[in-house]
Amino acid sequence: MARIEGVVANKAGLIARFAYWMSKRRLGRVIEPIRINAHHPRILRAMAGMEMGQEAAKSVPVGLKMLAQVKVAMMIGCPF
Repeated sequence: MARIEGVVANKAGLIARFAYWMSKRRLGRVIEPIRINAHHPRILRAMAGMEMGQEAAKSVPVGLKMLAQVKVAMMIGCPF
């Protein structure tokens, strides 16, 4: 559980609403880190840029990236 409440969709700005839409499209729901980062649009944009950069990296095969994500999530107890 987060220490602060995330931004609800009807009070979110344009950038946050776009991030919410993308999250719903890709994951089926809006994840909590996006809701919390929506309090500050510049941080939300930076987080999105980092995620897109990591996805676009071609130095490691996609299958290996997915395996690493699952392994790290299991190690730290992340639910997604």
